Amino acid sequence: MMLTVTFLAAFVLTTVSSQETEETITYTQCTDGYEWDPYRQQCKDIDECEIVPDACKGGMKCVNHYGGYLCLPRTAQIIVNEQDAATADSAGGRNSVIRRTPVDVQQGPPNPTHQIQCATGYEQSEHNVCQDIDECATGAHNCRADQACVNLRGSFRCQCLPGFQKRGEQCIDIDECTLPPYCHHRCVNTPGSYYCQCNPGFQLASNNHTCVDVDECRTSSYICQYQCVNEPGKFSCVCPEGYQVVGGRTCQDINECETTNECREDEMCWNYHGGFRCYPRNPCQEPYVLTSENRCVCPVSNTICRELPYSIVYKYMSIRSDRNVPSDIFQIQATTIYPNTINTFRIKSGNENGEFYLRQTSALSAMLVLVKSLSGPREHIVDLEMLTVNSLNYRTSSVLRLTIIVGPFAF
Repeated sequence: MMLTVTFLAAFVLTTVSSQETEETITYTQCTDGYEWDPYRQQCKDIDECEIVPDACKGGMKCVNHYGGYLCLPRTAQIIVNEQDAATADSAGGRNSVIRRTPVDVQQGPPNPTHQIQCATGYEQSEHNVCQDIDECATGAHNCRADQACVNLRGSFRCQCLPGFQKRGEQCIDIDECTLPPYCHHRCVNTPGSYYCQCNPGFQLASNNHTCVDVDECRTSSYICQYQCVNEPGKFSCVCPEGYQVVGGRTCQDINECETTNECREDEMCWNYHGGFRCYPRNPCQEPYVLTSENRCVCPVSNTICRELPYSIVYKYMSIRSDRNVPSDIFQIQATTIYPNTINTFRIKSGNENGEFYLRQTSALSAMLVLVKSLSGPREHIVDLEMLTVNSLNYRTSSVLRLTIIVGPFAF
């Protein structure tokens, strides 16, 4: 607590130059806590509670006092008794009257009878000051359900919600689709808002207005069987030569033997995955002669034929590249059955790298098994031989010459 007691001092300096002439000069000075009032021609009290920033700390309240100020608890009660001080004459002058105000500080609750008058929109606080009433928080407003209440000092304002505008007393929706920034493709207005949509094959950019192309070839791991070509707003699938697109994404082999057959008359056309080949209609070579389609026989009347297989049958097949293994790919079977004979099967040639295995399935048949994956385009010629032995130790053989054409792709 700070208390400053102030006195007014008047200094009179008298200079006598002669008995006839007397000149008096008076200097007036105010002590601490007072300042000179030139209009009233006297010292007046300074209100430190108004001019000193944060005059009191720790939640104390500032109370102005003659010549100083007090820092008191907010619950303190102040009783003021005024007494006039006696005046006294002094040689050559008159002192100013000093009024001292004794202060009696008592602890206790604030005086409930002390009320202040606040303006409309304000109310008295517990610290006896007028504070704003938040009508929006207390519900003391008349804003409609489609309006927002905004508190002001001493009042409030009703305004439309975002996305709405006031027309008369109503709040109507703003059609943002008619205002910039415009959507790149399509705009959809909603109550109080809007959103942009893009055409198929496009997506919204980070600004939610611009539409950018979707690269479907990158977003999908399997969208085209062979190759994907991205285009603005769409994509397309292409296939390699010898194939055509079906279903928009799948590649299907083109049967050139039915469309663009370029083989000669003495040749036969064989279609395979991704292309075609021309083979002679009469594949027989001396001493073999053609007896039926693709079947060559070596006549027994020819002595050279005694050491050669009796017949050679030419067969053709095509498989896709990188086929799963092991895989059964071709069955060989005896067409003529002789009594009291035993048939055995073997791969006579064309299996130098061990890609195939011949598994006998019965006394008259065997299955060719692919045991190593083949990559194309490539052509394999495999001779499959059937040996026939009877009880009289008669031996004969026949060969199936299988041409396997491996396509360039796995489809």
